Amino acid sequence: MGERAREGRRRGSRARSRAGTAAVTAVLCLAGLLFATSADTADGTDLRQEDEDLRAVVADESHRVAVLEERVSALRAGVEELSGDEVPGAGSAAADALAVASQTAPAAGEGLVVVLADAPRETSLAPGYALQDTVVHSQDVQAVVNALWQGGAEAMGVMDQRVIATTAVRCVGSTLRVQGRYYPPPYRIEAVGDPEELRAALESSAQVQLYRAAARDLGLVYDVSEDDLELPAYGGSLRMSYASVPPSA
Repeated sequence: MGERAREGRRRGSRARSRAGTAAVTAVLCLAGLLFATSADTADGTDLRQEDEDLRAVVADESHRVAVLEERVSALRAGVEELSGDEVPGAGSAAADALAVASQTAPAAGEGLVVVLADAPRETSLAPGYALQDTVVHSQDVQAVVNALWQGGAEAMGVMDQRVIATTAVRCVGSTLRVQGRYYPPPYRIEAVGDPEELRAALESSAQVQLYRAAARDLGLVYDVSEDDLELPAYGGSLRMSYASVPPSA
């Protein structure tokens, strides 16, 4: 091998060595940055506890909302009691009927109870399904609620809350959000009304049938039973913040 060739190899070796050193340095710097970021984010705690901490925060906030709603209901009842003698028609049959129609009075009677819950963790996926199909979503609960209203439900409750026709349910992670409160599965929907008509409405709902098909194939819970129900009065606001009457009306 000639002198020029040996010198070329030496130069190539030095260049590769410098490149390797630079690459190692860059990797070490990046690793240090990641460790520093992780330590700053964790603030000395285990990042794996973040999910449990978030659930605790959600539970605390849900409890706070429940306490505030109870205060609002108590204050509203006090206002109604103080102003009842001055309001024309207060305590009349018409006023009572209006309270029932607006869901602001307790309701009792026969009806249906529908329970929805996730499939067992060890469930095997049937062809055509994905992992997300093994859990109950907000649209599944909303489909049952809509079908029961369509079936003539006089009053309805989701979990421990009375709901009205404009109540929406939303998924937040693995929990269900209803009027500011958060609930894990199983989800219980209660509807006061004629049981046969309510069952017929569930049977005729295309969205409910999609959930029932997934329940058969994946093991999700879909349980319907009759019961004598007692539902509390709706304690939320009836004001529609985003609705207005057109000028032409």
